[in-house]
Amino acid sequence: MSIIVEHVSKTFGNYRALDDVSLTVNDGELVALLGPSGSGKTTLLRIIAGLEIPDEAENSAIYFHGEDVARRQVGKRQVGFVFQHYALFKHLSVFENIAFGLRVRPRHLRPTNQQIHDKVTELLRLIQLEGLGRRYPSQLSGGQRQRVALARALAIEPKVLLLDEPFGALDAKVRQGLRNWLRRLHDELHVTSILVTHDQEEALEVADRVVVMNQAKIEQVGTPAEVFHHPASEFVIDFLGNVNVFHGRIEQGKAVLSGLAVGDRAAGKSAAASEIRQSHLYVRPHELEIERHLNGSPAIPALVSRINPAGAFAKIALTTNEGGDIQVDLPLERYEQLGLRQGETVFVSAKKARVFTPDYVI
Repeated sequence: MSIIVEHVSKTFGNYRALDDVSLTVNDGELVALLGPSGSGKTTLLRIIAGLEIPDEAENSAIYFHGEDVARRQVGKRQVGFVFQHYALFKHLSVFENIAFGLRVRPRHLRPTNQQIHDKVTELLRLIQLEGLGRRYPSQLSGGQRQRVALARALAIEPKVLLLDEPFGALDAKVRQGLRNWLRRLHDELHVTSILVTHDQEEALEVADRVVVMNQAKIEQVGTPAEVFHHPASEFVIDFLGNVNVFHGRIEQGKAVLSGLAVGDRAAGKSAAASEIRQSHLYVRPHELEIERHLNGSPAIPALVSRINPAGAFAKIALTTNEGGDIQVDLPLERYEQLGLRQGETVFVSAKKARVFTPDYVI
């Protein structure tokens, strides 16, 4: 079931939640809507579900598999919705929670008791909770409850599965396990799915494609690798994980930025060679290198202010002569080879960088 959203806007009073948003989700795809609070991702999800009505516009439309559903009621869109806070019925067992959507169907559409039993039993197997059907939500862990909520949404065999921050209320370790489980489940079922999240790691790990949203608009759409390695804007690279920002300028087609070398760069097709533009250089912590001595390449002198070697990378906090902070992530082998000490002066260079100017992306 493909989903096409065309020129959708939504205002609440004077607040613009969505501003002329268009998006295509392919059949069987898992797409993550990623962005900070207030970016419009949940509003877009609710409009796709039919829980919110978009502003009237002549060219606005929502298509499910080529059929316009913009004016179709939520109950007739065959959408499964999973919320952050489970929304399970406390007085019903796990089995009956999952069966609920089947039991409330009109009589002529309702499965038999045996069919419901078989369906719920299969879903309990799918969510790895066999044998827990008689328990109540209060007797389950948070991760188990969220899996029950997902099974309840799948019980009605939805054409589209919509997940609104489904793991946001869980601790980090449980979230990691559920992310892996959700990805495996999607690979098995291939239900067209949209996941709303503000967790960059979650979106990059789970989704086939990521839609980065900001201030009611879509900033970039691409695979996890595309949005991470080829960000379309300063917002995208700044939002997708930790990043160091250096200020400088483009001069004669070259980047001149705080002593860091980024090679010859053109400032844009329409920019004159002699034009000077203010620019920002973005470098992720693992894209920086530390040397004890200058080796002929441009580098920034900095003081080692803090070292945290716990984890897959040693995290080195540095302070420049101007008082700026730099974060470097070094492989443990490289960190041990350097033998860094707090308080000593080192030299920092960039292995890779992205340069943005106000009007051009390089």
